[in-house]
Amino acid sequence: MPILRFSFAVAVYLLFFATFLYLIAFVGGVFVPKTIDSGTAGDPSLSAIVNLALIALFGVQHSVMARPGFKAWITSIIHPAIERTVYVLMTLLVLWALFSLWQPMPTVVWSVEADWAVYALWGLFLVGWTIAFISTWLVNHFELFGLQQVWLDFTGKDPVAQKFRDPLFYKVSRHPLYLGMLIGIWATPTMTMGHLLFAAGMSIYVLIAIRYEERDLTTYLGAQYTEYRTRVGMLVPGIGKSKH
Repeated sequence: MPILRFSFAVAVYLLFFATFLYLIAFVGGVFVPKTIDSGTAGDPSLSAIVNLALIALFGVQHSVMARPGFKAWITSIIHPAIERTVYVLMTLLVLWALFSLWQPMPTVVWSVEADWAVYALWGLFLVGWTIAFISTWLVNHFELFGLQQVWLDFTGKDPVAQKFRDPLFYKVSRHPLYLGMLIGIWATPTMTMGHLLFAAGMSIYVLIAIRYEERDLTTYLGAQYTEYRTRVGMLVPGIGKSKH
């Protein structure tokens, strides 16, 4: 029933907001009971294996479920209007598993002592997550998190084909959402081994995910996206432009 699908999507969307805020606090090591560096440290090798497995689980789920082939398969089982909501829900479940099972590796790799540098890094941390959040609104926030689909289903309207757009951040970075997240993950006054592993693992995931995502976008948007790749950097402005 449309009302049940709509209610399900709204509930998942609210859970997304809670999880997004928890992710920021988890990485920043503030406000929440379980953070990236909290807990009792165990064997470093075992901790690294567990943490890498959690990052890999996130990467596999996040990428595989986003592929057109998987979408075609899952919409043969569930209603197409909630396909994106199910994707978001599975992502959130994997993130909560990561939060719960993450193993602290507290050895300090580097630490910034000067007050001005500490404040600058915390400011960069907030700027990064703000860029990531704003980026979701610059494209289609409600479509990205599944609400637009269930609203159209609920009101009996047909989906409108998405057109190519490059507003604000997208004029200088093809993936500002990823860029913001990476800034937020790397910007910290104290970098522990656990935090470094998380940052490095997520960075590798992002680079892999972009490859598949851009292949899908090129298929969907055609020449417009191909041309866009030649003039706008992949993450950092001016860097990573395509040659064709």
